[in-house]
Amino acid sequence: MALAPNNIDQLSIDDLRRAGGGGLSIEEAQHIHQLIKQAVSKVKAEAGGGQLMAREVWREVVSSRVLKPNHPHALHQLVYYSVYAHWDASVHGPPLYWFPSLHDSKLTNMGRIMETHGPRLLGTSYKDPIASFNVFRDFSVHHPEVYWSIILKELALTFRVSPKCILDTTDKSRPGGTWLPGSVLNIAECCLLPSSHPRKEDDSCAIVWRDEGDDDSDVNRMTLKQLREQVVLVANALERSFRKGDAIAIDMPMTVNAVIIYLAIVLAGFVVVSIADSFAAKEIATRLRVSKAKAIFTQDFILRGGRKFPLYSRVVEASPDKTIVLPAIGNDVGIQLREQDISWKDFLAHDKQHSRPNHFTPAYLPIDSAINILFSSGTTGEPKAIPWTQLSPIRCSSEALTHINVGVGDVYCWPTNLGWVMGPILLFSCFLTGATLALYHGSPLGRGFGNFVQDAGVTVLGTVPSLVKTWKNTKCMEGLDWTKIKSFASTGEASNVDDDLWLSSKSYYKPVIECCGGTELSSCYIIGSPLQPQAFGAFSTASMTTGVVILDEHGVPYPDDKACVGEVGLLPLYLGATDRLLNADHEDVYFKGMPTFKGMRLRRHGDILKRTVGGYLVVQGRADDTMNLGGIKTSSVEIERVCDRADESILETAAVSVAPPDGGPELLVIFVVLKEGFDKQPGKLKTVFSKAIQTNLNPLFKVRFLDVLISIHMSRPGMLFLQLSITIYLNRNARIQNSKLKSFSLALRNKQKHIEILLITGEQCEDSARVSQNCF
Repeated sequence: MALAPNNIDQLSIDDLRRAGGGGLSIEEAQHIHQLIKQAVSKVKAEAGGGQLMAREVWREVVSSRVLKPNHPHALHQLVYYSVYAHWDASVHGPPLYWFPSLHDSKLTNMGRIMETHGPRLLGTSYKDPIASFNVFRDFSVHHPEVYWSIILKELALTFRVSPKCILDTTDKSRPGGTWLPGSVLNIAECCLLPSSHPRKEDDSCAIVWRDEGDDDSDVNRMTLKQLREQVVLVANALERSFRKGDAIAIDMPMTVNAVIIYLAIVLAGFVVVSIADSFAAKEIATRLRVSKAKAIFTQDFILRGGRKFPLYSRVVEASPDKTIVLPAIGNDVGIQLREQDISWKDFLAHDKQHSRPNHFTPAYLPIDSAINILFSSGTTGEPKAIPWTQLSPIRCSSEALTHINVGVGDVYCWPTNLGWVMGPILLFSCFLTGATLALYHGSPLGRGFGNFVQDAGVTVLGTVPSLVKTWKNTKCMEGLDWTKIKSFASTGEASNVDDDLWLSSKSYYKPVIECCGGTELSSCYIIGSPLQPQAFGAFSTASMTTGVVILDEHGVPYPDDKACVGEVGLLPLYLGATDRLLNADHEDVYFKGMPTFKGMRLRRHGDILKRTVGGYLVVQGRADDTMNLGGIKTSSVEIERVCDRADESILETAAVSVAPPDGGPELLVIFVVLKEGFDKQPGKLKTVFSKAIQTNLNPLFKVRFLDVLISIHMSRPGMLFLQLSITIYLNRNARIQNSKLKSFSLALRNKQKHIEILLITGEQCEDSARVSQNCF
């Protein structure tokens, strides 16, 4: 990073040229310098001095487009960090980088809704979409039935039987209420039918896509009518092979065919079982068993970077009853299938000869019928099986509409998978708002994906922070034009400020809408908004209708306007949130032990939130053992279960995830206690653990650091004391994610013993050598 001077006033032309790395001419550097001086002078004249001046200077720099997407990142860094060099976040809140304009705010989906309904609902307190956003959001929390009656008309929804009301709270056994009672529909049909509002026609572009390696070819396009015909073809084949209500799994990349299969399963009245294509066979088997899946759709191979990786063989190892296999290339699968399995071509062959191949009667079901079983990590080792109902797509697509501003005319791209919650969210968010779904059939890590974003005219690009970091560090997107993007979105893990600075700059500093929620919520509970200023790596608001409280150590909510850190609790009236789990007690998981607030039992989420000065929100970790590794949630128990069995020398392991203080992906750290008489090198154990974790859990998980603990002594009968250190490698201010370490205790499994853990920070031990010599 280019070193920032003490103040933006001290920025020189030579500073700019050095940051430009030789790619900035003297004339261009002089021009940029002059524009920055003008911005500073204008702000000083209008606002005077003080730290708050920095915010207005940056606003002027962005609005005048001083910095271009093709400028080196070091130049963007130099200017941004110089502007905010003396910013005190503890007094003024996080530095802001994006500011809504009143004109543009009224053109957003949420702004239009507020301009239409705000004066009637809020009376004279309504001013405009920016000034009145917080008041309108609070209104939606206290009057959700009014808000949802508006939103139902904004989405492409067609009810076979209309709901009796929006919300029924008479059944006290349902703390989340009963939403849209009595209504009947098929949510997949809603995705596929034309509508007048939002405007969707048969010839509207529903999907754009490109195969990896076809960078020189035009992007492929599929109209709404073509999509509907393909879905109906698959739905007819499904109906011939299965019974209504059967669970049918999908384990393959998120391709056009995967989307067609997903919609066909729902259209025909079956239940999708979502399985990520990165899972090991054992994890696939667990999900098939818990969901009682009757069959699974998969591919013969996965294509990435010109290489073929086996997928069918991994799926078969999980012993599914029946497998329908799609070819990764061409029309024929490239492997020998089991006797009970069938190729995609043969699966569809009968129905292509059907007398009415384009006709299908959807299965119309009550609103609370399950359409999808997804999985979220549990702390007991078995993932929670979470059923999505037809309410779930309504919830997630409403947030795409109002918070990410997705709608007709947009091309929405987010590299993901139907095995993760973001896959179904993306699918429904496009088809229920009238946006076009953009899919890249290949790895999003390289320039090929960036070319697709450019050529497809993507207007909303979703990411995960690890992906952004790779793009920035490899410089693979240099020279591409992403300026059609009107907003970015990010989820899955904590964002890094500098990585988001890089991302936002690629489209003249458009907002990066941070999103954080849960599979069990069908949505985000905290998020950004195009009607509020945005700060890198922070959430500007709770989502519409969502009641959020932050609890102190005694379970007492902090005042809404107080900067604080604590476990989050959610008000239970939440459209789209689960009211049941397939393999766990829903009440125990989400409500037991939670305090009441205003007469309502709060719903547990598990995040630790920091509320800053100014009301911005930052996720600080988890209150339980859930980890977030590369955007994939798992638990320390799952990691430790695998590591404990990875080598005969292991007595006990402790898995820790550490979030760097400046944001970014959590790092996986393993602490190891060896059995007496064994001596293992950390490097070899790291390799053993990495292989075991990747084989048994997920090939994307990486052990970043491993420490062998040798200082074990008995303090009293039945007690083991371990002294653990987090070295300077992890940064002395890093946040630790493992409830064992947070509470300084853990019970040894299968033993009547107790471990107490003393966490020695980097302030006490500067490196691993001193840890070994001085701390134990």
